[in-house]
Amino acid sequence: MGLRQAVAGAVGGVLADQWKDFYTVPTGLPSTAALFAAVPRGTNAGRGSNTSASSNIITNGSKIVVPEGYGLLLFQDGAITGFVAEPGGYEWRSDDLNSQSIFAGDGFVSPLIKQSWERFKFGGQPGSQQAAFFVSLKELPDNRFGTQSEIYWDDGFLGTQVGAVTRGSYTLKIVDPILFVKNFVPASYLQPGQVFDFTDLDNAAASQLFNEVVGSLAPAFSLYTNDPGKGNRITKLQQDSLGFAQSLSAAVEQGYQWKSDRGLAIVKTAIVSIEYDANTRELLKTVQRADALAGSRGNSNLQASVAQGIQSAGENGGAAGLVGVGMASGMLGVGGMQQPVAPAAEDPVAKLKKAKEMLDLGLITQDDYDKLKAKALGL
Repeated sequence: MGLRQAVAGAVGGVLADQWKDFYTVPTGLPSTAALFAAVPRGTNAGRGSNTSASSNIITNGSKIVVPEGYGLLLFQDGAITGFVAEPGGYEWRSDDLNSQSIFAGDGFVSPLIKQSWERFKFGGQPGSQQAAFFVSLKELPDNRFGTQSEIYWDDGFLGTQVGAVTRGSYTLKIVDPILFVKNFVPASYLQPGQVFDFTDLDNAAASQLFNEVVGSLAPAFSLYTNDPGKGNRITKLQQDSLGFAQSLSAAVEQGYQWKSDRGLAIVKTAIVSIEYDANTRELLKTVQRADALAGSRGNSNLQASVAQGIQSAGENGGAAGLVGVGMASGMLGVGGMQQPVAPAAEDPVAKLKKAKEMLDLGLITQDDYDKLKAKALGL
């Protein structure tokens, strides 16, 4: 019984595999699919007879169409034998006995007899395995990252350790398909009907990448905020998707060798949220206040503050209040928060004239006037 089945399987398989195949991309693929087998199109609009060919044999003369944005990996008995990076139509040619076809000019009698005998020895099935896989060369989106608790790094601008909880996403690109398949893709995905998807929650290999990205976030934040070329500003992270992607990719490469060992690279990032811890929030408030008091904007803020102080002092403290405002203004200058250019020394006569006008208006007392007079004259 076994011999009869083997003979029927061998002869039937050989006859079915004589047809040339037309291979293309399977239907219903997710946009995040990274690697998947090329599938034969046995029928088209109800036409076609090539529906019984072996799943692991590609007949000589078969055509494989490579669409834009994809590469094609060719396999023979588990080994990568070729790679195509350009879109277009390609013809399969192999020296393997099982690929020979009477329709591809490989002879009429010899391929049928030799293949039938060879398959008979394997119980009626082919003794070889050939496959073609498409690999995406595009940016693959929607790869997410996030931390459940604060991560900490040393911030060059703030000059201390800062912490935050963050989440976002990144685009991933396969930059070396051969390295990617050889060193990273599990064998279970190198089968017809399987799709390697980085966003698949059941994909253990993709989950490992997620964990490695989370483990690289703190070094990535440190690389970014301590890079003078990026302004050393933590607040620029969410605005600079390319810049942070470079820092994250560098951190991942340093820690896990994605590009050199796996043929993978992070291209862009999108940080959805950063929630700083309490200490970091206070530090950022201080930086914002310092920024507000810097440059011409700082002069405007300082003048407004002094004017408000003079008005309050006039309402509440008289001349003593005015003197206090002057002292406060001087302290601002000495403290380094704002360093306005010192005005030229005023003429003593002009000082006495102003003081006399203030005395006549009742803004200062006679005693205040006498003290100002003594100071102006250096007594």
